[in-house]
Amino acid sequence: MWWVVVEEPRGSERNWSLSDRYPFADQETAEAEALRLAREYQPAYPWSPKSRKVLRGPGGYLVIVEGRTSTFHFRLSVFEEL
Repeated sequence: MWWVVVEEPRGSERNWSLSDRYPFADQETAEAEALRLAREYQPAYPWSPKSRKVLRGPGGYLVIVEGRTSTFHFRLSVFEEL
């Protein structure tokens, strides 16, 4: 089983937390879904997204979202369940 995990800052103190997780039967499907989510996932912040940058690294993506008044980011990781 492979998982796509979304982590983003949440709450009043913007602590990192697990936002969502999606299970998949194989790595190829999980990685394709991680890329789709990197382009389409709507993070909790900012409230009025204007643009996004998707950065690919080992095991996933870092997405930087520009809002009207602030910038936030979230991570998407692909993991294999052992």
